[in-house]
Amino acid sequence: MNNENVIPETYDQWRYCIEVLGKVELTPAYLSERLAVLEDHDHIECKKFAKLYGQEQLQRTVSWFRRAAGNPS
Repeated sequence: MNNENVIPETYDQWRYCIEVLGKVELTPAYLSERLAVLEDHDHIECKKFAKLYGQEQLQRTVSWFRRAAGNPS
């Protein structure tokens, strides 16, 4: 990841983007909320994410949220 490409490719890059660049604390409540949205394929935010970044990035991001929440499955 460089300054021009802000789409994370690894878990560590994702955490940096969320916590440092976005200044968002990955609390259990936040993680749970985001997982509920991103795992609901009928939710408008999930659809927008998939359209913007693709299904592969969506699945990667879901896996990173699960990992941060302590549930890597």
